[in-house]
Amino acid sequence: MRRVTVYDTTLRDGAQTEGISYSVNDKILIARKLDELGMDFIEGGWPGSNPKDMEFFQAISKERLKKAKIAAFGSTRRKDKTASKDANIKALVDCGVKFVTIFGKAWDLHVKDVLKVSLDENLKMIADTVSYLVSKKISVFFDAEHFFDGYRSNPDYALKALLSAQGAGAAGVVLCDTNGGTLTSELTRIISEIRPHIKGELGIHVHNDNAMAVANSVAAVQAGCTQVQGTINGYGERCGNADLCAIIACLRLKLEIDCLGKDNLKELTEVSLYVSEISNMKQQDNQPFVGSSAFAHKAGVHINAMLKNPMSYEHVRPEAVGNKRRFLTSELAGKTSILFKAKQLSYDLQKNDKNTKRLHKLIQKMEYEGYQFEAAEASFELLIRKTLEKYEKFFELEGFRVIVEKRRDNTLISEATVKINVHGARKHTASEGDGPVNALDAALRKALRDFYPELTRMHLSDFKVRVLDSKAGTAAKVRVFIESQDEKSSWWTVGVSENIIEASWQALVDSIEYKLLKERTIKKQAL
Repeated sequence: MRRVTVYDTTLRDGAQTEGISYSVNDKILIARKLDELGMDFIEGGWPGSNPKDMEFFQAISKERLKKAKIAAFGSTRRKDKTASKDANIKALVDCGVKFVTIFGKAWDLHVKDVLKVSLDENLKMIADTVSYLVSKKISVFFDAEHFFDGYRSNPDYALKALLSAQGAGAAGVVLCDTNGGTLTSELTRIISEIRPHIKGELGIHVHNDNAMAVANSVAAVQAGCTQVQGTINGYGERCGNADLCAIIACLRLKLEIDCLGKDNLKELTEVSLYVSEISNMKQQDNQPFVGSSAFAHKAGVHINAMLKNPMSYEHVRPEAVGNKRRFLTSELAGKTSILFKAKQLSYDLQKNDKNTKRLHKLIQKMEYEGYQFEAAEASFELLIRKTLEKYEKFFELEGFRVIVEKRRDNTLISEATVKINVHGARKHTASEGDGPVNALDAALRKALRDFYPELTRMHLSDFKVRVLDSKAGTAAKVRVFIESQDEKSSWWTVGVSENIIEASWQALVDSIEYKLLKERTIKKQAL
């Protein structure tokens, strides 16, 4: 089986995503996770550019990684200094890694207009930098920046840039589509022309500005590249880098190319979610292979076919990448999705069963009123349990009140009071919050925590509101979605009302009841 090495640059290129800022601890946590996944190389950052990256290399050197090799990133030496006298090159040597990736100019436009040196001087900068690092017993990969643009402009010179690095002892050269605008057909043609000249590793590093980064990366491997670079979830500057989650899945499942290891592929979805959580970036639902909608089916015809043969509407098994199949519930899905969900909950329903018909009509009625269960599966599960009369309420509401006060200094104070009854025991609590929903959530969980201490291990992670009929103005119904999360998973619940506080309350209660129900189920399974 052909082998391709995977080089992750989430901690460096991915950190350039708008909205992402990793702490040193964040980078250590992600590096550990990538190592567990089986990543070949993890690029930790640019030690010559900022103190944080240097601190990371010091910290990661104390970690006992299983497989991954840590690489540092930097540029060729300055035009007015030798490599041995360049402070940035010295920082690369001092950071203590055995692998360094150096980027240099392969496009004559950049050499003339950005570096403002002669073409020959740029080649000397490349060779001097690589040979100096190699003399320090460091393996060097040369990232040929803007290679495909450069090859279009001046193919002879772009090739000379590669050969300068190779001649100086580089372990491999990497072809970079830095502007991310190269079409697949052109990319593979250029690689086929370059491949015969390269003795060591040939890598590919693609950006996603024309939405073809994954396709170009996979095609590059097919054309002869032996190393593929990218980031988890496609994080990166502008439109992002090539998404390694999709690339790895394609190489392994479609081309049967050895990368990471077959068993490790099952961890792909977990790693994607883990990195998105630390990055404080919501994972895209429709992200191929690892997104929550990647194997979600909504249309009744699709669901019916899937129950007969999963290959009818899925190109790979979701379990292969650690994901799961979902059948969405809506007025479009018919009774099939109800039967499937009920079966997952150990309820034996038949298509013509009176409970199935009752549930189907209830869902249609509620969706007509504004509910949407395809995006709130926790509320849907509770609805099934309540409808089938196999559900015990955890608490009863006696009343709640929410006050929002604006003070003279323009500060806003939200306060909520809640009265509940838990199997005969009454509780009355109050809490302040950043807003009325936050205050209401805090008051409710404060009232319940003595009875259900497991609620301290969950929190609200997202809150969405949609006006269902804008023409009705302030009398319009609103739909509220709430995402809750604990240490193991997340779930969505929904509420609908003309009053946004009431809609939020419905979704809040569902989120808490689902958590308690989940905990009870786990305890029963453990017995």
